[in-house]
Amino acid sequence: MTDERRYKDDEVGDIFARATDVDGAGVPARSAGEGLTLAELQEVGVEVGLSPDRVAAAASALDARIRSVPRRTSLGAPVSVGRVVELPRAATDREWQILIADLRETFRAQGHVTTHGDTRVWANGHLHAFLEPTESGHRLRLGTQKGGSKEWNVAGATGLAIGLLLLVTSGLDAATFGATFEILIPGMMALGGGGMITGNFLRLRRWADKRERQMEHIADRARALLSAPVSEEGPES
Repeated sequence: MTDERRYKDDEVGDIFARATDVDGAGVPARSAGEGLTLAELQEVGVEVGLSPDRVAAAASALDARIRSVPRRTSLGAPVSVGRVVELPRAATDREWQILIADLRETFRAQGHVTTHGDTRVWANGHLHAFLEPTESGHRLRLGTQKGGSKEWNVAGATGLAIGLLLLVTSGLDAATFGATFEILIPGMMALGGGGMITGNFLRLRRWADKRERQMEHIADRARALLSAPVSEEGPES
């Protein structure tokens, strides 16, 4: 089956480490080449006394990992988030439609759907989901970024910097403006700029945490949906 998941050398080592609870040193060497299927991994496991079920459970645990995409930040505030999950096989047309419905419900966005070769895409502004082939199988790649967040930080930082600069230098103009005006205006600018940065930081933290929870929900859903075997007619509902 061409869509069957194949595990690369590093994944093979990880699977046998999980199955044996050791570093895998006793596992017989076998070149993965283009990768080993689960059935081939189970054959290797039998050679060292591991049951097929134990190897399958270890492979399932590996596939269950949801990889976090490092957040990009602006002044310490997250401006982009993402999640990647490896999938056991390709999605059928019906399963892709189910995932699209999940995406729309979870993110409360209609989005639009496109296809580029073997890659299926759902996108809504900066938010996107790619269902795509990889060297060893298939994966779902989710990501988004917060539009306008950097500009808000730049505006806040500018106000803060100008306000502080005026507070330092306005003493030279005290005779012209008077002491109260000299402190009030720069102080308000500095406080306003600092408030913009702080408010934006808290807002972006809440946004990033919410989006990551939503992405993990979608990733769990996709992995569960595609863990079931599929026949030529497609999986039963």
